[in-house]
Amino acid sequence: NLSLSLSLSLSPMDAADTLDRSSLTFPLVCDERQQYEEVEAIDCDHQTKTTSVLKACFNGLNALSGVGMLSVPYALSSGGWLSLILLFVIAVAAFYSGLLIQRCMDEDSTIRTYPDIGEHAFGKKGKIVLSIFMNTELYLVATSFLILEGDNLHNLFPKMKLEVAGLTISGKKCFTILGGLIVLPTVWFDSLSLLSYVSASGVFSSVIIIGSTLWTAVFDGIGFHQEGSVLLNWSGIPTAVSLYAFCYCAHPVFPTLYKSMKNKRQFPNVLLVCFILSTLGYASMAVLGYLMFGSTVESQITLNLPTEELSSKIAIWTTLINPLSKYALMVTPILNTAENWFPSCCKKSRSFRLFLSTSLVISSVVVALALPFFAYLMSLVGAFLSVTASLIIPCLCYLKISGTYRNLGCEMLIIGCIILMGVVVAIVGTYTSLQQIVEHL
Repeated sequence: NLSLSLSLSLSPMDAADTLDRSSLTFPLVCDERQQYEEVEAIDCDHQTKTTSVLKACFNGLNALSGVGMLSVPYALSSGGWLSLILLFVIAVAAFYSGLLIQRCMDEDSTIRTYPDIGEHAFGKKGKIVLSIFMNTELYLVATSFLILEGDNLHNLFPKMKLEVAGLTISGKKCFTILGGLIVLPTVWFDSLSLLSYVSASGVFSSVIIIGSTLWTAVFDGIGFHQEGSVLLNWSGIPTAVSLYAFCYCAHPVFPTLYKSMKNKRQFPNVLLVCFILSTLGYASMAVLGYLMFGSTVESQITLNLPTEELSSKIAIWTTLINPLSKYALMVTPILNTAENWFPSCCKKSRSFRLFLSTSLVISSVVVALALPFFAYLMSLVGAFLSVTASLIIPCLCYLKISGTYRNLGCEMLIIGCIILMGVVVAIVGTYTSLQQIVEHL
C-alpha cells in the first residue's frame, strides 16, 4: 500500500495547519508506510469525533492506495492469472484483521494508536517490536522511492550518464542520486505542512495512473495482446503473494481513523467500502497491465509505457512527483526515534538534527544504489514486514486482549487460518525475495 498516500483525519487544509515535525512522535507503517505517520501527526484530541463517514472513506482509500499499484501487474505476471485469487484472499484476511483492531480498541478506551494495541497486549516489549517493524518498513519504502525515481527517470532519459574523474556513472544511478539530493532539503524542514497537503493525493494519483494506462492501451496503439501470459506459475506465487500483501499494509492507520469518526458504529462499513474499492483498483491495474504486456511487464508498469505518448508521460510524471513529496513524511518518524536516543544533543544543537537527517538520506541513497531492485525489495517488505504488521500482529493482539484463544470456535479457527497463512507467506516470501536479491547482486 509501498503506498503513495497518506490518510488525513482532518481536511487537507486543517491538517496543514496542525502538522509539524514535533508532533510526529511515533512511527506508523503500512505500504506505502508513508500514510501512517501523517495520521499520527494530527493531534488526537483535536480530531476526536470530527470525521464523517464520507471523509473516513476517503481517508481509508488514501491509506490503502500506494506504490503497490505499479507492481500488481508484475505480481500477476509472476503468479499467472489464477494468482489473482490470492489478491482477493489477502484482501479478505486484511479486512478481517482490520475489524480485529477495532475490537481491540473497544476492549480498552485508553488505546489510541496502533503501538498502544501492542503495548496493551504484550507490554513494553510489544510496543518495541512494533516500533522496530514499522521503522524498518518506513526506511525500506522510502528507499524504494529513490529506486522508483531512478528507474522511471532513466526510462524517460535513457541516454543520460555522467563521467567524473574517468569514472562513468550510469543514468539510473545518476537519477537515484539526484532524487536523494532533491528530497534532502525536505527532511531539514521543521514544518511539513506543505508536504502533508501535497501528499494527500493518493486516490487521485491512482485514478490518474489507471486512466492514463488505459488510454495508452486503447488509443495509443498498445492494445491487449497477452503475450506469454500463463494460467498459473507456481514458482512465481511467493513473489506474487508478497507484492499483493504489500498493497494492504495500512492497518497502523486504522486506530486513528476509528478514533476520529463521529459514528464509530459505521467503521466496519467504512472499512468494507475502502477494501472493496481499493481491491477493485488493484485488480483492474493488474489485469490491465498483464493484458497489455503479458510476461514482458516490468516491475513497475510505467517502465513499459511508451515515453513519447502524452498519456504515458502523465502516468510516469504522476508516479515521479508523489514519492518526492512523501519522502520526508516517511522518514520523519525514524528521525524522531533517532533523536530520542540523543535528546540532549538534539535540544542543544540544531546542527545535530541536520546531521541525523542528512545521514539518513545518504544511507537510503546508498542502499538504493546497492539494491536497485524495486520489485524484489517491495516483495521483501510485503512478505516480512507488511504481512507481520497487517495480518499476524492484529490477530495475536486480539487473541491476547480478548482471551479468545481460550475458546476453540469458529472465530478462533478463522484467526488461526489467517495467522497460519501469514506465517507461511512471511517465511516463503522472505526467503524467495532474499534469494532473488542475492542472485541479482
